[in-house]
Amino acid sequence: MDIKEKTFAQMVKEHKETIYTVCYMFSKDSDEVNDLFQESLVNLWRGMDSFAHRSNIRTWIYRVTLNTCISIDRKKRNRRTSPLSMDINLFEDHDNDTLQVDMLHRRISKLKPFDRALVLLWLENLPYEEIAQVLGITVKNVSVRLFRIKEQLKHMSNN
Repeated sequence: MDIKEKTFAQMVKEHKETIYTVCYMFSKDSDEVNDLFQESLVNLWRGMDSFAHRSNIRTWIYRVTLNTCISIDRKKRNRRTSPLSMDINLFEDHDNDTLQVDMLHRRISKLKPFDRALVLLWLENLPYEEIAQVLGITVKNVSVRLFRIKEQLKHMSNN
């Protein structure tokens, strides 16, 4: 194993949870989350040589993973699919906390990809400065957009 492979393996080991969290925000389907994770790893590997260390490694990982998920999400939304449905979900949990988390996830999934990414970073408790760096916007823009997104989420229907 060469130095690049060792560095990459260590990076993935240290930031695996971050990558999975971003991927999970774009899908609840475990197979699709794994596909997003794999595609993100491919893009992180490809981008390792061009990472200039101008930002924190975690910020760069967020940016690459978000861009990967947003890109795949756009392609997916442009394809027409008809999902298979079952009348029952054997894994569904009906306690109040689970229902609230599911409702929030459904509402967030209705947001545009950029807004979804912004909410994800905010839910990860990243400081506004780091969110701004990851998304390439100003700190003020982060706070304004978050306020608008929160209002939008409050007024969404539960469908």
